[in-house]
Amino acid sequence: MTEMPPAESKRVLDPMDRISEILFGLIMVLTYTTTLGVMTASQADVRAMLVGALGCNLAWGIIDGGLYLMEQIRERSRDLVLLRDARRAANDPDTARRAVRNALPQPLASAVSADQIETMLERLKDAPPPPERPRLTGEDWWGALGIGLLCFLSTFPVVIPFMFIDDARLALRLSNGIAIAMLFVCGYVFARYAGIQPWIMGVLMVVIGTALTGVAIALGG
Repeated sequence: MTEMPPAESKRVLDPMDRISEILFGLIMVLTYTTTLGVMTASQADVRAMLVGALGCNLAWGIIDGGLYLMEQIRERSRDLVLLRDARRAANDPDTARRAVRNALPQPLASAVSADQIETMLERLKDAPPPPERPRLTGEDWWGALGIGLLCFLSTFPVVIPFMFIDDARLALRLSNGIAIAMLFVCGYVFARYAGIQPWIMGVLMVVIGTALTGVAIALGG
């Protein structure tokens, strides 16, 4: 039988997760900074904007972290069901093979040979019984913490000018410049992992981020 290579350990957060959280945090904070009336804004207005932006992204970071944990439980529950189905069907080879193929992503399922399926079934027979219910691991909690921090910390580069510059108009210009640069970098990195043209995606991400910010503001976000 063909030997299966050992599986590599999964990253706590993959690059796409990180980019998505940074983009989300950027759009959220821009809904605050771009609605500040710089011509009439007082220091109290600026402080209120800063508190609102930081508090909003902190809240959404916590929510996103919780949703991440729920998604991990959902995926693990599905895996447990598929594993139990495959083990229960061990005495029915055809059913067991179908269960294993159904558990694989479609591109991988079509590429895996019959010998590799048999190897998987043999390992499933020798593996210890699966747990009764899905459990969260330390990596899951680290992932949730990372998501929350990314969403929250992405606020700071955009609001820092308002913390150190008294001129609200100048602070807003610097803030918008930083936001545009961050959107471009996110698009550029996204394109590198997606296999598309980085510079085009960087510019497109600026356009999309600006448009989404405008939609959020128009809808009262």
